[in-house]
Amino acid sequence: MSHAEPRVDLSEYAAAVPQEVVDRLRAGRRVLAICHENPEADALGSALAIALLVEASGGVATPVCADPMPAMYKFLPGMDRFRREPAADFDYDLLVVGDCGELERIGPVLASHRALFERVPMLDIDHHVSNRHFGAFDWVDPHSSATCEMVALLAWRMGVPLTAADGMLASALAAGVVMDTGNFQHPNTTPRTLVVAAALREAGAPLSEIARRIYRTKPNSQLVLFGRVLSRLESDCDGRLVWSTLELADLAAAGSGSDESEGLVDMLAQARDADVAILFKEADGATRISVRTRDGVDATVLTGTFGGGGHARAAGATVCLPLAEARRAVLARAAELVGAGGPAAR
Repeated sequence: MSHAEPRVDLSEYAAAVPQEVVDRLRAGRRVLAICHENPEADALGSALAIALLVEASGGVATPVCADPMPAMYKFLPGMDRFRREPAADFDYDLLVVGDCGELERIGPVLASHRALFERVPMLDIDHHVSNRHFGAFDWVDPHSSATCEMVALLAWRMGVPLTAADGMLASALAAGVVMDTGNFQHPNTTPRTLVVAAALREAGAPLSEIARRIYRTKPNSQLVLFGRVLSRLESDCDGRLVWSTLELADLAAAGSGSDESEGLVDMLAQARDADVAILFKEADGATRISVRTRDGVDATVLTGTFGGGGHARAAGATVCLPLAEARRAVLARAAELVGAGGPAAR
């Protein structure tokens, strides 16, 4: 590598990065790096990192997210680079979609630029076990804790220092790893995850500050929102199934945005006896569900029933039913999965 040799060596892990991913990214001269709607740190961090890798190889890249940047991530350098739409007058030669189990998760930008997505080759980089392999080439590693973990190894394979862009690369990747591992507390944290985190920390990523800002810093409006949702916590199956509901009226009452619901389902999952925790979010005629599980219950089995996906311990779906109907259907299926022998719906 071109910089002083780091003490943390990722060579052994980086050897597993497919050569075609390296070749395609190096060959890209005008690259669109796009992440999913309702973004979190792994989606944003991996998309920004892809753009930085392209630029380090002499190309030009546009990071895109269909939704506005959540306020909680604005402290990270480079987040102001994200656009809501691809550049209209730019002839892209490669699309990189990251952290998306299905292409539709990128949101309305897919419909508004359908010709672009049909014409330009697409590289799919993701760690969701439910990924539908929608790219011209798919690099899917469900054993990775985060897409950012994968992109960190990709950077190493490409010979791009993790210190690149004045530390922007390391910070973006570290944020995604911190987010998707629950600050290294989720069971998806592997020895490789910790070695990658060590390399990012060595490269200057402020891990403690990232963890503080993501997990221990909340505006008052978010705390009010959490209080409203937690106050209606319910449980069934001897406490093995817990859930609560976020109504649109809660956002207005708390004076908060929808992005401030981040972390609510993880709070529910702290219930001592819960094997399954579900947050129901009202969404204009439909209902979004976020699911967390413990050993013995696969979250993707529950969300897959309703067309969603994710990971064994963390998954989600959009149920095309009003809130009350969606809750009855989802809780009935959840009760089956925890072995209660009957519906949990009230």
